[in-house]
Amino acid sequence: MSEPRDTIMSSKVPPAAADAPVGGVGGRSPSKPSTGQAATPGERPQVGPLGPGQRWSLARKKAAVMRMLRGESVELLSRELGVPVHKLERWRDKAAGALDDALKERETETVDADLAAALRRVGELTMENELLRARMERTSGPLARRRSR
Repeated sequence: MSEPRDTIMSSKVPPAAADAPVGGVGGRSPSKPSTGQAATPGERPQVGPLGPGQRWSLARKKAAVMRMLRGESVELLSRELGVPVHKLERWRDKAAGALDDALKERETETVDADLAAALRRVGELTMENELLRARMERTSGPLARRRSR
């Protein structure tokens, strides 16, 4: 009633496809993760659209954003790099937000941190003094009388 499994498999798969490596015929090759850096220090990141399976590295995104900030047309850059305009604009907006946050940083942060630590210590010492005074008032032993004289 049923054929052996080997005959079923061999009848449906052409012999050439059975010997070919997986992913070698017809589809995309496996994705190669990017290191996020140019090949050598000082080398400009590659320009142009990515090949199949490539990902946008940090250096390539940064170069694209810097070109937009210098005034290059977003539409022309989109065509050249093969990236949709909305994605380029999102990268530019994120970079501008990070730039704003970096410029808001104050130089007096170390002074503020030192002042906060000093105020915290003053508060601790004040609390200790109040607790010791309360303990002395509650104690009616010989030590309390000697100190009051």
